[in-house]
Amino acid sequence: MSEKRTEISDIGEFGLIDKINTSTKVRNESTVLGIGDDAALIDLGHSYTAVSTDMLLEGVHFDLSYMPLQHLGYKAVAVNVSDIAAMNAVPTQVTVNIGISNRFSIEAVDVFYQGVHAACENFNVDLVGGDTSSSASGFVISVTAIGAIDKNKIAKRSGAGENDIICVTGDLGGAYLGLQVLEREKQVFLTNPEMQPQLEKYNYIVQRQLKPEARMDIIHELADLSVVPTSMIDISDGLGSELLHLSKASGLGVQIFEDKLPIDKQTYDTGHELGIDATTAALNGGEDYELLFTVSQDDYEKLKLHADIHFIGHMHKESNSSIMQTKGGNTVPVTAQGWNHYKNE
Repeated sequence: MSEKRTEISDIGEFGLIDKINTSTKVRNESTVLGIGDDAALIDLGHSYTAVSTDMLLEGVHFDLSYMPLQHLGYKAVAVNVSDIAAMNAVPTQVTVNIGISNRFSIEAVDVFYQGVHAACENFNVDLVGGDTSSSASGFVISVTAIGAIDKNKIAKRSGAGENDIICVTGDLGGAYLGLQVLEREKQVFLTNPEMQPQLEKYNYIVQRQLKPEARMDIIHELADLSVVPTSMIDISDGLGSELLHLSKASGLGVQIFEDKLPIDKQTYDTGHELGIDATTAALNGGEDYELLFTVSQDDYEKLKLHADIHFIGHMHKESNSSIMQTKGGNTVPVTAQGWNHYKNE
């Protein structure tokens, strides 16, 4: 009898992470938090160090036919800084590892690192190392970000309390629709190379896809307001998926309201043009890199006038109930339908 083979696509990325986590042992007391959150936490005595690593693979996470190398370098750093921000920590250093083939020139690598350096300057972090290697499978990028946080200010996924307010920054769904526009224009170009991309009216959502910003501004503003989120996560895989992460980690249910979801007009208009529901894009699109967090009811007064923090729902005690009330007054389950990187392999 042949040994059973389980496809990675059967359990998905998060199932694979859970499986790895169950077989991983923590051996050092200084390891406060390991696999399963936006970043690991290491106890340095007076404070915690937050550490996070992400990979970006050509053909999986980006397409160089429309992704400028400088934007790619910026995005590679920004998405890792976003993970540090999601712990309520402040990033301090990054390392950047790249695998490249001989189709890339020194000049192309220089342009990529111009983006890396621009992000380091913007987020006030130092590039302190990395590795370079040849690659037979396109451009491979791995970035590790390191940050620091006071022990009493950490925000894990697991800290939400019953009746805590669910907050989200910025607006959602734009990055996904920006990607759809870029893919459409790519297909037009492949069909007729003389056709120039028509992107002028999509500038905002295309920018959301190509050059996202980690919301360190919000982290600093929360500190200024003396607000420590009870739980937090960044929105990389879609609002629905991230809500379920907070729900599972905190052992509580969530209720959100569709009419409270922040969606930009350009996102609405483009969704209508492409036949994609903007709410679906917000819930399941991903790559917005906004912050999703919960705060106690006591902190509402401190945040209620903030123009870029939106109250979209609350946590409740029924841990197996994650729902959204639609604009029509109906109740639908919140589901995780974000990207499965292994579905086509």
